[in-house]
Amino acid sequence: MIEPQLYTGTHMPGWLWSGAADFPLFVSHRRLGKYKKLRPARVQWALDSGGYSELSLFGEWRTGPREYAEATARYDEQIGRLEWAAPQDWMCEAHITAKTGLTAEEHQRRTVANFLELTGIWPILSDEDSPFMPVLQAAPGDADGYLRCAEMYEDAGVHLAGFPVVGVGTVCRIQDTALIGRVARALRSLDLALHWFGVKMTGLPGIWPPQERADSLTSFDSMAWSYEARRMPRLAGCEHPGNCANCPAAARRWRGRVMGVVDVLERREWQGELFSETGAAA
Repeated sequence: MIEPQLYTGTHMPGWLWSGAADFPLFVSHRRLGKYKKLRPARVQWALDSGGYSELSLFGEWRTGPREYAEATARYDEQIGRLEWAAPQDWMCEAHITAKTGLTAEEHQRRTVANFLELTGIWPILSDEDSPFMPVLQAAPGDADGYLRCAEMYEDAGVHLAGFPVVGVGTVCRIQDTALIGRVARALRSLDLALHWFGVKMTGLPGIWPPQERADSLTSFDSMAWSYEARRMPRLAGCEHPGNCANCPAAARRWRGRVMGVVDVLERREWQGELFSETGAAA
């Protein structure tokens, strides 16, 4: 059994090439796009489109598909080691749909339409395979909604099983509940390699139960370490000012804890007390 890949989120795109990180990274276009000079990456990474921030701020996508695709092609060529890129999907949390004024179903349709548009643009920009992956969206905990979103892709001619990874969005706020397990069980029937966006340590058991773990968790990303470090004293030995919210040492320590949990989940049945020492904030 190959353990799932963890992409550690960072606000510091320079970690890609500075040597500060020796682990896979998840970097937002909203941050990376501000860099005029790019350098070859030293680690594997995945690109976040920044959709949660963009929809939260504006209630719409202000970044056009062509602009985003062109930026992604630039990253792929000049930075390299890009494993995949998220499309400009539409999250379905209630506060996001309230901001856009659209239904969750319309968000799903727009997610599928954007994926098709980006993959259509890509051959104009690059001879490499398209890095964009499909993402499933639905209202929080709506297991049937995720299946309907998958049907939208299939109806549009996108065979999800043919992709190395398919994203699952709108799960950040349900991972401390039974709802995330309900979604995972529903998606398991599709037999897809899944990437779960924004999963914390407390969400892992729900989407990766040992007895049914095949294809339920191929990879995941999280910025939880930065949230935690912002509220903790600076680590001993760190000489930077302020807290460790953008500190590679804090990210590395947190990552070790998470992968330790993954190792336990691989080796034995899930037990509720497993996280008693690491705490829910992780």
